[in-house]
Amino acid sequence: MVLLVSLAFALFPIVFVVSAAVNPLGTLSSTDLLPTGASFGNFANLFRDTAFEWWFLNSLLIASVSAAVSVFLSALAAYAFSRMRFKGRRVGLLSLLLIQMFPQFLAIVAIFLIFTTVTDLWPAIGFNTPWGLLLLYLGGALGVNTWLMKGFYDTLPRELDESATMDGASHTQVFFRIMLPLVAPILAVTALLAFIGTINEFLIANVFLTSPESKTLSVGMWGLVAGERNNNFGIFCAGTLLTAIPTVLVFQFLQRYIVSGLTAGAVKG
Repeated sequence: MVLLVSLAFALFPIVFVVSAAVNPLGTLSSTDLLPTGASFGNFANLFRDTAFEWWFLNSLLIASVSAAVSVFLSALAAYAFSRMRFKGRRVGLLSLLLIQMFPQFLAIVAIFLIFTTVTDLWPAIGFNTPWGLLLLYLGGALGVNTWLMKGFYDTLPRELDESATMDGASHTQVFFRIMLPLVAPILAVTALLAFIGTINEFLIANVFLTSPESKTLSVGMWGLVAGERNNNFGIFCAGTLLTAIPTVLVFQFLQRYIVSGLTAGAVKG
């Protein structure tokens, strides 16, 4: 009984959104749990009346590149903090931890002033560009990702590094050929969290992006219900269903790496 109640509680929002997306009337007041009629008019209106295809492509580009680059840079930083001893190591770790205590949005005024100058000097990475927003996301994700990966690196025995070094392997070879395959689970988890966090981020993107073609999904979808929530609710729900597709596909793709990495041993005999 508890399982059925939990399942109904979890599926209710999904069923309601699907019902609203296929409701031909397309309003909040006319939406029921089970629609009286079904059509794909809201999907057609979404692509005809909005720049949804641009929002989708912008979000997919920014989230994919941001997740890939942040995971790679975080893996390099975590390997250095975990395996190497150098001056400023402890200060660097504590600095990353302290910076994560403050939300990135607190620096939005400074970021706005900086990118106002950047837009004048280098428009390609200024306002209303995916590359400028990508730089902001990379800086905000490195700290927490580095701490997550460092904890995973610390669980790996140092004998693996030492034996590889005795065989003549360099730090680069140890990192790419030995460490990365062993930390595949945390790489997959970090990439998934980075992708979801970036594609759902709204506050900074709303300040950074203003033109219709440069908006991301979160900013563009918010604009649909910001003023006329009742009238555009069906279109909003149709866009919501399409927005969930990339996240589901990324999760399905990375799931096998998470499971295989957790079940595989580091030493085979």
